[in-house]
Amino acid sequence: MEHAFYEWACFTSQAAAEKVIKAVGLKQGVTLWGPSLTELLGLLAVRMDVPAEILEKAQSLDLYYIPARYPNGFPSGKPADYFSENKAREALDAASRIQRFCESLLS
Repeated sequence: MEHAFYEWACFTSQAAAEKVIKAVGLKQGVTLWGPSLTELLGLLAVRMDVPAEILEKAQSLDLYYIPARYPNGFPSGKPADYFSENKAREALDAASRIQRFCESLLS
């Protein structure tokens, strides 16, 4: 954020959420694979209550996994052309909410 790498902030927000969700899976005795936060939380939802807000935040972050990371994620231009400070702030907020939810399950 500080250096206006908004696409990177979006991608790393998704990645951070992925890691903390997988930590919850490990605590529950479930090995979770893959980058889809929506799918990972769906697998956890079989064992625990996952609030709709958390699922919605995961869905929004999943949209950033490929286009924010790969130069060919859009028909033209580079990822930086498509990501704004507002999108990055929304991604950071979504990741923070998922992190707080997961930390409450890990303590």
